Amino acid sequence: MSRLDMLPTDHLDYDLPPELIATHPATPRDASRLMVLHRSDPSRVEHVRFADLGSYVRGPDVLVRNVTRVLPARFEGIRLSTGGRLGGLFLAESGPGRWQVLLRSNGRLRPGDIARIGDTDPIHLRLIEKADEGWIVQVEDPAGQPLVEAASVLLASRGLPPLPPYILAARRAREGVAEDPSDPERYQTVYAAPDEAGSVAAPTAGLHFTPDLIASLTTSGVHWTDVVLDIGAGTFKPIEAASVEAHAIHDERIEVPGTAIRAIRDSRAAGGRSVVIGTTSVRALESLPHPLPADVVDGGLTMRTRLLITPGFAFRHTDALVTNFHLPRSTLLMLVCAFADRELILEAYAEAVRSGYRFYSYGD
Repeated sequence: MSRLDMLPTDHLDYDLPPELIATHPATPRDASRLMVLHRSDPSRVEHVRFADLGSYVRGPDVLVRNVTRVLPARFEGIRLSTGGRLGGLFLAESGPGRWQVLLRSNGRLRPGDIARIGDTDPIHLRLIEKADEGWIVQVEDPAGQPLVEAASVLLASRGLPPLPPYILAARRAREGVAEDPSDPERYQTVYAAPDEAGSVAAPTAGLHFTPDLIASLTTSGVHWTDVVLDIGAGTFKPIEAASVEAHAIHDERIEVPGTAIRAIRDSRAAGGRSVVIGTTSVRALESLPHPLPADVVDGGLTMRTRLLITPGFAFRHTDALVTNFHLPRSTLLMLVCAFADRELILEAYAEAVRSGYRFYSYGD
């Protein structure tokens, strides 16, 4: 791609009144609003409820969902040397008893500092060294003995739902408090797999589905298939480069089973579509090699992906997309603009603002 073909990052800007940032989800989940765009007829825009999704998907369509489970990866603690508050976000396990974390503190952090996490049965995080992103910490009990249990186990009773910073900030500004006791349930899809706890952000398009809606769609003849993309903290990172193509995207683990590949193939052969729920599911599918090797069709593929989808990308496994409204200058908005026309998408966003839609992770 020549420099003349590159998309300037500011072409992914739009104006959003702060009051349209959703700080709490709709109740019930599928009461959220749904804007329906038709790529074949850009002038056709429909405004319905998510519960009406069955009017737009049908058998033999297949719905592709990301069944990753969100870890309670956010934590608050006390810095033992000063008694000051400290907050952080778990990113990954870097070895037995060692985590990579993002930390925030009013004071300067140094190797050797210790933070206490949890009020009852606390754990300690001993800072070892700076990492490319955040810190490497040793996880210990209060006596200084290393703890090697999985992060999902240690965070289960000590961590908080990793809500995006903009939701927490908006809640503090509007309500004076950041936490909501419903978040552990509501910032998780109803179909998250118990054994797939690996994300530090939710696949937000999936938050709108209810068991009743899933059952109704299944009864109508719609098929379901599952993939996994473990969402990293980079999903919140804006594009800071002058052109979107120069953005250094984070890598994430994906798992696309052979059953998903064959389900899409069979649906299309029967005249159906691959209707993909969320940008994370799209990235998982579109990371597959082309052409597909026979062993991948049979056994699927598990790998790490750095796929950056920009305008002009050739989508091979995605026929329709269900997605939330995304932040300006984000790789998520860029993916949506690549799937449809950028001007169509930004005009739809402008109409959503005029119509009072609720934006971002807990929005429509």
